[in-house]
Amino acid sequence: MLNSYKIYFDHAATTPVDKDVLNTMLPFFAEKYGNASSLHQFGQESQQAVIKARQEVADILGCLSSEIIFTSGATESDNLAIKGVVRTQNDIKPHIITTTIEHPAVLDTCKILEKQGISVTYLPVSKEGIVSVADLEKEIRNETILVSVMYVNNEVGTIQPIVEVGEKLAEINQKRSQQKLPKIIFHTDAVQAANYLGLKVKNLGVDLMSLSGHKIYGPKGIGLLYVKKNTVISRIQDGGHQEYGLRSGTLNTPGIVGMAEALKQVQSEKLKTQSIQKLRDKLIDGVLKSVPNLQLNGSREKRLPNNANFSFRGVEGESLMIALDQAGIAVSTGSACASGSLEPSHVLMALGHSAEMAHSSLRVSLGKYNTEKEVDYFLQILPVIIERLRRISGR
Repeated sequence: MLNSYKIYFDHAATTPVDKDVLNTMLPFFAEKYGNASSLHQFGQESQQAVIKARQEVADILGCLSSEIIFTSGATESDNLAIKGVVRTQNDIKPHIITTTIEHPAVLDTCKILEKQGISVTYLPVSKEGIVSVADLEKEIRNETILVSVMYVNNEVGTIQPIVEVGEKLAEINQKRSQQKLPKIIFHTDAVQAANYLGLKVKNLGVDLMSLSGHKIYGPKGIGLLYVKKNTVISRIQDGGHQEYGLRSGTLNTPGIVGMAEALKQVQSEKLKTQSIQKLRDKLIDGVLKSVPNLQLNGSREKRLPNNANFSFRGVEGESLMIALDQAGIAVSTGSACASGSLEPSHVLMALGHSAEMAHSSLRVSLGKYNTEKEVDYFLQILPVIIERLRRISGR
């Protein structure tokens, strides 16, 4: 029997749609339903909404509206970025550099390309889950055409040195231009960063950046890829001429309008994250104090203000997640996109964990609607559940 509590602590997996975002979208489902590619007034009404949304997003990112490509989500954006760059290379056998802790949308794409003969280097990370710019520099070859490093890790919340990576690649590219070597294009998956960190592309030094609507209190099924002017990539699906010829398919007008509104809201509220961080710190401190034999995964300082990830020795993560769900608390054991896998978290393994400790992980990700009362209940119920599960397992 489920507890009367209904607490959502899994915002890294997805977020509820904000009411203002929903209200912005609603007219485009049944009233302003025209195809944005149609020339009649119904289509033009939708087209104007898309143009407005595209400019709003461009203003937030500090780029041209023509540099925004709307997609079905970050997975498609990651695929378009990586495969799109590789498909432009005819003269050399391309080399890609990424990290061992990327989202499956990046890692699986790279693994597919490896099977096609593309060379890929997977950078290690520190025990806190942070990539080294020095390690990156060592791996660059004449054939390197793309570097893809996520802005923030989706499981342990560690913030990567994206600005430093961008600066180093700009320095290297300047030398490469004199040597007549191809420019190294810099892509980042910024999905988890959008709620809390700056997205000005010039500050980050990126050429390509993926974002998703449903992680920022916007709708599912919409995302975007920022493509810096003069960055040459090829489309990966054929069809119409939409999105400057890079992404065919009827434009998701309600989703595009909703994503723009959601992005405006979360970026204007970045300074309000102090309250979420206060709750997160209370949660982390409370767990560390009340539960023995555990480990906080990732960096305590260089992590998102809403993320907490633990490994509890002697406890199977999925059993803990189910027990918490029965107590009315929704959490996860890691990436929602990998929840069907029996393999231990590749992120925690990259941090140096044993398979046993990786399987014992729990991710708690707070959101703007969570309260101190909910954290108090979590801290009350978690030690009881941990003790019971350890007693059952005999550990």
